[in-house]
Amino acid sequence: MHDCATAAQWYAIRTSSGREKVVCSVLAHKGYEEFLPTYRVRRQWSDRIKELERPLFPGYLFCRFVIGKHLPILITPGVQLIVGCGRTPVPVRDEEIESLRCVVEAGAAAAPCPYLEVGQRVEIREGPLTGVRGILLQIKNSWRIVLSVELLRRSVSVEVDRTSVEAARHDGNMAAESAAAAASAGYSQFGFRNI
Repeated sequence: MHDCATAAQWYAIRTSSGREKVVCSVLAHKGYEEFLPTYRVRRQWSDRIKELERPLFPGYLFCRFVIGKHLPILITPGVQLIVGCGRTPVPVRDEEIESLRCVVEAGAAAAPCPYLEVGQRVEIREGPLTGVRGILLQIKNSWRIVLSVELLRRSVSVEVDRTSVEAARHDGNMAAESAAAAASAGYSQFGFRNI
């Protein structure tokens, strides 16, 4: 690991299509802490069915580093850019990375899904995913929790037991979440129903 590890933060790295694993390997060889969350999917060809490992966020991986020392990352073959605002890289929250790590290590049935901005925030209270927070969805007869990486505007859904989730404690962003939930329900900021 590089020096000043205490100031290191997680960043999203945009890679060339299909190069996530190679870039991840090169960054690890350079001494960086990297994380490429993957899931397993079955694909059928005309003569066989094969189980493949795919990135949960195609074209992206995560790397922990000190922002002033990011040139070796940018010159890594396959790296297109460090995700940010303009030319300024923006770190990914540690909570988001830890939630993703927990899901991958637990071997939970995860899959990419559309990014959600509104909905019920929940926290898993028991089992191997205890403490993981996300947005609760019901798809057909199953319950799923959606984990999002806000910077990438990408999400992953994980199947959960409905009895193991509870409403998440608010982090001080309750007003924004309430406004977003009201907007999704069709109400204006003044409480009038939008038609």
